This record gives sequence, structure tokens and C-alpha cells, in this order.
Amino acid sequence: MRCNGPRFARGTWFPSARSPAPPRRALVLWTQPPSTHRDVEHPRAAQHHRTPDTERLDSAGRAREASNPEAAHRIADADIAAVAAAAAAEAPAQPLAGRVAIVTGASRGIGRAIAAHLSSLGASLVLGYASRADEADALAASLPRAVDVRADVSDEAGARSLFDAAQSAFGGAGAHILVANAGVLDDSYPAVAGTATESFDRVVAVNLRGAFLCLREAANRLPRGGGGRIVAVTSSVVGSLPEGYTASKAAVEALVRTMAKELKGTRITANCVAPGATATDMFFAGKSKEMVRRVVVNNPMERLGEPGDIAPVVGFLCTDAAEWVNGQVIRANGGHV
Repeated sequence: MRCNGPRFARGTWFPSARSPAPPRRALVLWTQPPSTHRDVEHPRAAQHHRTPDTERLDSAGRAREASNPEAAHRIADADIAAVAAAAAAEAPAQPLAGRVAIVTGASRGIGRAIAAHLSSLGASLVLGYASRADEADALAASLPRAVDVRADVSDEAGARSLFDAAQSAFGGAGAHILVANAGVLDDSYPAVAGTATESFDRVVAVNLRGAFLCLREAANRLPRGGGGRIVAVTSSVVGSLPEGYTASKAAVEALVRTMAKELKGTRITANCVAPGATATDMFFAGKSKEMVRRVVVNNPMERLGEPGDIAPVVGFLCTDAAEWVNGQVIRANGGHV
């Protein structure tokens, strides 16, 4: 049974001070390319193109509707159905059909949700993972077009192997999209003064060096001329927590902003999505119930985020509809500042 209130761990809930919130609805982002918007005429626009013939037809129709209410309802239903059918025909059902996306850190948590969402948008997937082969295999088997690749993103050969796998598995030019999501942290959350050099090096190796190697490979191998997308998953803790994890994510955001400018003329966009506190194994590691409770209480939404809150934001940035969004950091965090 699901209880009302913010969740902070499996099976454990803190009751909210407010009345129970209404059921959450799925987040749907418009993914139609902007160029098609100009071709869709609003029904009211037809009023500006009347002729004497259409006026007579409208008058006759109104007379019939007044004398036969049931016919009027049928006419209205037909109009609604026609508009709906036209909208469905205009909107691409799978905006990423025919494109290949690489997602690092895809076996669990936010990366897993992103991979599944991109697949639902039509993309073929290369699922990068570091250690959880069983979970990566299961995810690949559940998606229509996906391969999983074990790769250490902090190693040049590991980062390169993801792009090689995209080309060998799906042919063509290879990957169109990179989502650099792999990350680690020190779950003792040390202050700078207490951070061991080995711990700092490990975090920076995966979070910063790994992102750099994947971003560099993407800059050289993604297709030019449209559809190339780079999204780095950073964190909303940038600027609020003084330790290696925060420093590594802040550096990635600076790197992505620089890349967006360097890729001028290629139509490859580079952006960051910075999740807030999200209910994943990484988030819960090393935190007491009281620490989690404070995070929940301080968020305007009075809950933790979920991987499903983040995936559609990344998905939108990977579509043609998001081409005008470039060099940005989108903080998906429920209002945490």
C-alpha cells in the first residue's frame, strides 16, 4: 500500500504537514520540431478566409444545427476528431527514431531511467556501465534496440569503445546523442580539509575526466548538420556543498558551456541537466534518516525527486525541438535553490 507523504527510503515515509497531494501525472514534453508549428493553422484562423460561398454554407449549417441538436453534436464531434487526427499526423510519434544514443552509467538510477525514456522516443541505445553487468544485461534485453557495453569512462579506450559499439551495433555514422551520466561520490561527505587524496582522485577521475573523455569523443564523432546532442548530467548541489563531488560537477558544467561555443556551426548542442536530491542508491548511501528528512522538508515540493522526473528533461534536450537550447544548465530539482 502506498502512503501519502514524501518518500525517503524504501518502504519508509514521512507524513507531510499538508493534506495529501493529488496523484502525480506523467510529465509530457512537446517534442515536435519548431518548423512544423508554422504549418498548423489554428481553427479560428479559418474565420479570416471567408468567402460568400462559405458564409452561405455556414448559415445553412447553423440552421440545421438549430433544428436538430443531435446532428449538431455529431458535427461537433466530427470536427474534434478531425482536428485530433490532424494533430496526431503532424506530431512525430517517435522523435528520435533512426538515431543512436549513448548513455553512460545506464545500469541503475537516473541513467537507467534516461535510457528507457530515450528508447520510448525511438532511439537505439548503447548502455554504458562499469560493474553491474546483470542489471545492464536485463535493461538491454527489455529494450527493442539496445546493447550494453562495459566501459571505464575514465580511460580513453573505454570512452572510445562506447562510440565504436554504436557504429558496429547499429551501422551508419554511429552515435547521434551522448548522455554523460556516469558518476561516483564519497558517501562520507567529507569537508575539503578532511578529504583524502585517493577519494578526491577517484571522484574526479570518473565525474570530470570521464565526462571530458566522452565529451571530447562526441565532439569529434557526432554528425554535423543537425541532430547531434550532448547532455551531461551534473548536480544541483553545485555551489552548495564544499567537497570533491561538487567541484567535479561544477567543472563539467563549465566544460559543457565552453563546448557549446566551440561547436559553433555544427548544429550540435551541448547542455547540462542538474538533478536535485533524487531517490537513488547513490543518494541514500551514507545518509541518515534525519539527513534525508531535512532534504525533503527543505524542498518546495516536500519530496525527493525520482529518476522519472529527470529522464523527460534529458529526452527533450535530445530532440529537434530543443535545438535552440544550447550551452545551458537546467536544474531539475523541485525548486531547490
